Amino acid sequence: MFDELAAQARAIPRLRINHNFHSSMEDNPHRFLNVMLRGTYLRPHRHLSPPKTESFVCLEGHLAFFIYDGSGNIEAMHELNAKGPVIGIDIAPGIWHTILVLSERAVFFEVKPGPYQVSTDKEFVSWAPEEGAPEVPAFLQKLLQEYETRRSVS
Repeated sequence: MFDELAAQARAIPRLRINHNFHSSMEDNPHRFLNVMLRGTYLRPHRHLSPPKTESFVCLEGHLAFFIYDGSGNIEAMHELNAKGPVIGIDIAPGIWHTILVLSERAVFFEVKPGPYQVSTDKEFVSWAPEEGAPEVPAFLQKLLQEYETRRSVS
């Protein structure tokens, strides 16, 4: 299944795809696989209104999970790796966050409350480029440099 989903993700510009285990957008909670390829961009966001927690468990690959304050300063970086030592994270409602895929692909199981409403699911930051913007590669490079700096310090 991971290989099939990765092939589908490779065929779309976003370089990521979900596989839902819940049967409808109205279900609660939502449970899904998220398959992301290196180079995908998730604009930093939060789930505040309605408030939603998120749980992530890395099943394959390696990623960096960044948490920001409201001004765009990185408050924390968590390295998740399917081989450990840290494979998962829980995020409280209202926490600004994004993910940087470090391996060729990362597959993680995600759980968050439903229902899903596209207009209210995410609140995006104003200080990061929109998905598809020409500034995205530079933003991803900056995240990679931040990851490397924080990793070398710890």
